[in-house]
Amino acid sequence: MKEMEIGEVARRCGLPPSTLRYYEEKGLIRSTGRRGLSRVFSADVLQCLSLIALGQCSGFSLDDIAAMLKADGQPEIDHQRLAEKADELDRTIQRLSTIRDELRRAAACPAPRHIECPAFQKKLAAVRPRSLDRKKPRRSQAPTGKSQNTP
Repeated sequence: MKEMEIGEVARRCGLPPSTLRYYEEKGLIRSTGRRGLSRVFSADVLQCLSLIALGQCSGFSLDDIAAMLKADGQPEIDHQRLAEKADELDRTIQRLSTIRDELRRAAACPAPRHIECPAFQKKLAAVRPRSLDRKKPRRSQAPTGKSQNTP
C-alpha cells in the first residue's frame, strides 16, 4: 500500500498539515510512522478524510465523527444517530426558512422607516422576551409581596 508524507496528504485533500495533526491528536486519523521529521500516512487516510468532511458538512462535530469511526478508520454508523441528525436538520431548515421569509417581507415593506411598519411591529411584539412582559415588584414591596413597612 502506498504511503504518503503529511505534505502530500495535505495537498491531495486541501487541508493544512496542522489540521491533519489535530485530527490525529483527536483520534480521527492515524499515521503509520515517520519519515525523518514528517508523519507518514497510508493511502486509506484520504477516504477517512472524505468521511470526516462529509460528517462535518452534515453538521456532525468532530467528537461525533470520532465516535462513528473504528480504530482502523472504517465507519461504524449509528443509524439512529443519523436519523436524529436528519430530524435536527429538518428543524434547522424550517427555522431558517421562516427567517428568510420574514426578511423578504421586511425588505418589501413600504413604510419609510422599518420600525414604523405595522407588520414589523407585530413581529417585534411576538418575539419580545417574556421578561419584558412581567411586572417587576415595586420598590416599596419586598420580593415576597409583603410591604417593607410590616414588622
